[in-house]
Amino acid sequence: MLTQNMLNQERKKKLRWFITLSTMPLLGVLTAFGLAPSGSLGLNSGNISIEQLTLPSAAPVETNTASFWHTERVQPGDTVAELMLRLNIKDSAAGNYLRNSPDAKPFRQLPVGHEVQAETDANGALISLSYLDNQGAQVFVKKQGNTFSSTTVAAQLEKRLFVRTGEIRSSLYAATDAAGLPETAANQLTQIFDGDIDFHHDLRRGDKFTVVYETTYSNGALVKIGQIQAAEFINRGQTYRAVRFQTDATHSDYYTPEGKSLRKAFLRSPIPFSRISSGFTMARFHPILNKWRAHKGVDFAAPMGTPAKATADGQVAFKGTQSGYGNVVILQHAGNLSTVYGHLSRFAKGLHQGERVKQGDVIGYVGMTGLATGPHLHYEFRVNGLQHDPMSVALPNAQPISGTNRVAFKALSDKFIASLDRLRNTNLAKLD
Repeated sequence: MLTQNMLNQERKKKLRWFITLSTMPLLGVLTAFGLAPSGSLGLNSGNISIEQLTLPSAAPVETNTASFWHTERVQPGDTVAELMLRLNIKDSAAGNYLRNSPDAKPFRQLPVGHEVQAETDANGALISLSYLDNQGAQVFVKKQGNTFSSTTVAAQLEKRLFVRTGEIRSSLYAATDAAGLPETAANQLTQIFDGDIDFHHDLRRGDKFTVVYETTYSNGALVKIGQIQAAEFINRGQTYRAVRFQTDATHSDYYTPEGKSLRKAFLRSPIPFSRISSGFTMARFHPILNKWRAHKGVDFAAPMGTPAKATADGQVAFKGTQSGYGNVVILQHAGNLSTVYGHLSRFAKGLHQGERVKQGDVIGYVGMTGLATGPHLHYEFRVNGLQHDPMSVALPNAQPISGTNRVAFKALSDKFIASLDRLRNTNLAKLD
């Protein structure tokens, strides 16, 4: 046992010596490295320079702050506060700016239907706001520190042509709505063909129309429905076509493909889309006088206050009150023609006797003054002072396209007529 212990101790001594000897070279290298003079490393101590280097600062870490976009349209009776509430803007500084700043005046004057877009953070603080002002310019409101500022970008106007086709199934109103034709363009359509088509009586189920109309966009947003550039109306199998031509910088008119003017000297009706409640007749039982008498005019039933328009260029020969007519306007036209507009609720503002009016000008508003049982417009067409049925009397045409404009008109007309032909063929193929 003792001998065994002595052998173990001897092994331990040898192991210590082995570890010591094996680490000597490493210790020597470290010592040499730490104690060697600089000259022995090949460096010229006289040429050593010390330069202080500036470490680049760490790039700021971007934080992804969530923002939210809201779009609303101005509604009737809206205040700044109500519009802000719908846009989820919960920012008193923004509210103060939009309510009081002169730069935000266009915002406070936005008409009903205009669109406003707002960007807010998660707490409702306003980051930016944009809208189109009344001139079509893009307005941007942005936060600058603790305040807000407005920037206006001039309108980038763009003209576009749109095409709508439709078929009469119940009424013209329903057909234009179903076709997506704006009301402004629908009214133009009836005015263009008013001299050839009686829209009160002549429409039939299956009649078709095609309209090419112009629109104006500002910065990508629709700002205006423009004029119809070409149109086709098929009524009772008869095809009527119209092409718009700009005769000079301020005047335009509609012509047939052959250059004949579609504008009649007189419109058939002073109220578009109105129902005839009583026609021209030599024997009608008067609902108030309770006796038979001639009704030498046409009554157009319409809601109270509907605008009544001059059916032709003329001069106001009379404005006032006359017995059964109530409030009445009489217009004198070229030659021996005159028109009468009775039972008006009021006259157009500023209208006075002797004033010149243009075809389509508003001269008064539908009412029930005089001998009338309900709101309607009594309309008469007179030749030499004698009444004629305005729905059947032959109406004179305006002047055709002039010789100087004929070449330019034909080039424009050919282009639009070719388009209408293609559209008609496409629609027929769809029906097949």
